[in-house]
Amino acid sequence: MEEKTEIIIDEQILKDKIYLIRGVQVMLDSDLAEIYGYTTKRLNEQVKNNIEKFDEEDLMFRLSDDEVKELSKSKNFTLNDDFLRSKILTSKQEDSNLKSKFLTSSLEQNPDFLRSKISTSKQEDSNLKSNFSTSSWGGKRKLPYAFTEQGVYMLMTVLKGELATKQSKALVRLFKQMKDYIVDNQQMINQRDFLRFSLQTAENAQNIIEFRQKLTEIDDKVENVVSNLGDMVRKSELSPIMLNLGKPEIPPGWLILNGQPVESDLAYQQIYTLANKSIAIIDNYISLKTLVLFKHAKQNVSVTIYTDNINNGLHKVEFDDFCKEYSGLKIDIKKADNIFHDRYIIIDYNTPDERIYHCGSSSKDGGRKVTTITKIDDTSIYKPLLAQLQKKQILVLK
Repeated sequence: MEEKTEIIIDEQILKDKIYLIRGVQVMLDSDLAEIYGYTTKRLNEQVKNNIEKFDEEDLMFRLSDDEVKELSKSKNFTLNDDFLRSKILTSKQEDSNLKSKFLTSSLEQNPDFLRSKISTSKQEDSNLKSNFSTSSWGGKRKLPYAFTEQGVYMLMTVLKGELATKQSKALVRLFKQMKDYIVDNQQMINQRDFLRFSLQTAENAQNIIEFRQKLTEIDDKVENVVSNLGDMVRKSELSPIMLNLGKPEIPPGWLILNGQPVESDLAYQQIYTLANKSIAIIDNYISLKTLVLFKHAKQNVSVTIYTDNINNGLHKVEFDDFCKEYSGLKIDIKKADNIFHDRYIIIDYNTPDERIYHCGSSSKDGGRKVTTITKIDDTSIYKPLLAQLQKKQILVLK
């Protein structure tokens, strides 16, 4: 591997290296190689050696000729284009100087030699154009690979070493920071745009769940190998994004679900996906994010929200847009009439699979401060209260 200067990754550098291709945000192999201190060839060798981890297009795909041409118009190619024009102008100037020099010297008596020199100069000019037209991605080689966010996470399980671990942690923190910024500043964003961003974030969160499940399977397989390799391979290198799971403190954006630390949004999604018939939540403070967390509930599961919508956190236009986007998800919003202080989640009420969870905070605020969600073992005391709630009237949003 070539020695390269370590890149200090900040949010601006990361944004500059993220492209929108085929409707998803991706990073290119050459940019990732630069971040990790690899050559592009060496990074792709690591991917090839672990191709079973990247054999799906939601993780990695190769760009087409048209996509490369489209990217060539982007900001990252401005310097290359300027450099190319500079080289061609220099070549033309040298060609002109060559003609002038030979026409005013004794060598004009040898026109064959002069023609040879000028022809060579023109050929070099042509080669320069040709080389740059095919080498914007680092020389004459195959079309570049694009890695989705989940593909970058998978790449973290492949690249080893101190620098790889450090850069992977920085990338994970920046990805999360960029998502948190969208959530924390939702009032600054057009309501419909925020809905679109929120839905994409929820989809990414579900992908992370599936990714972690895959990592668990990989971890189990690697554990048997590690016992025979001694210190040559460490499980801690398997995935930098799993390092926080072994720490006693709760990192930002996480909560405690039944005594275990879980990323906040994933905790709510895990609970909601348990429902086979119905989901009911009791929460006086709701917002668009409250709805977004229902996105991965099973089909034909009815959802009821009991709330007084304090501070008008959820607006009618947001609710209507969400219902249009997910017409298969039926959501009713009813008044809570201020008889509940705490928050609850009720799964499959009045069925053998009934579950009730007590929540320390609203789902829209999950992870902002340390909070706990706990499954209630004896639900009988709550039955009269839940029966009262079912008689409540529909809440009209503003």
